[in-house]
Amino acid sequence: MAIVQFPLKLVGKRMLAPSVAHLTFTRDDGQPLDFVPGQFIQVHFNYADGTPTRRSYSLATIHDHALGPGDAVEIAVSYVPGGAATALFEGLEPGGTVQASGPFGRFCLMPGDDNRRYLLIATGTGVTPYRSMLPLLEKAIAERGIEVVLLFGARTPTELLYGDEFRAFAERHPGFRFVPCFSRELPAPGSAHAHADVRHGYVQQFLAEFAPDAQGDIAYLCGNPNMVDACFEALKEAGLPVPRIRREKYVSSK
Repeated sequence: MAIVQFPLKLVGKRMLAPSVAHLTFTRDDGQPLDFVPGQFIQVHFNYADGTPTRRSYSLATIHDHALGPGDAVEIAVSYVPGGAATALFEGLEPGGTVQASGPFGRFCLMPGDDNRRYLLIATGTGVTPYRSMLPLLEKAIAERGIEVVLLFGARTPTELLYGDEFRAFAERHPGFRFVPCFSRELPAPGSAHAHADVRHGYVQQFLAEFAPDAQGDIAYLCGNPNMVDACFEALKEAGLPVPRIRREKYVSSK
């Protein structure tokens, strides 16, 4: 079965971190791109020798309704030195288009979830799908009284993608706890990032602190494959059934 492609037109670009861009598109064929938060699209392009290739990007659009024609389609892109996809996006100016397909994937909140808490764990651009889930999490907090912990690993404060948005969401919703983990550099005292829940180290070092519960938790793992594997094993050891551990690995592609 052939993959149906469609054009996305760039309407905005900003840097989230020194090597990560937030790109905003609209679908350029007049059709909506509706999706379930947590899903991804694929961007299709050719290498310099003409060989076709594609890259996958989770949708970052904060999503609480059926998307219509002209609604934003947002992704976060890591720039990799010498990367073909990096060259494509760095050279793309507003009004320019790329070909895409999707949405794909099942890394989503499920309607039948009966948990008491979500453990959301991410590194780097792996936090992107959790941004799109915020309206659904807000609804679950209000309707089911669930708790949410977002453990987010970054090397330095400048690489804490969407940190201000997650912090503001946590301030509005006592059931949502935002825990940035910095592996290399802690925030300066008194800075916006220096709040009480900051940790120094890797996310997998602090997972046990939150006492994963085999009966009450559903965990999501997204980002660096080593982190995903380490947390997956730790959660299994804590007794979580494999179906309650949902994971997606991000690998930087050139």
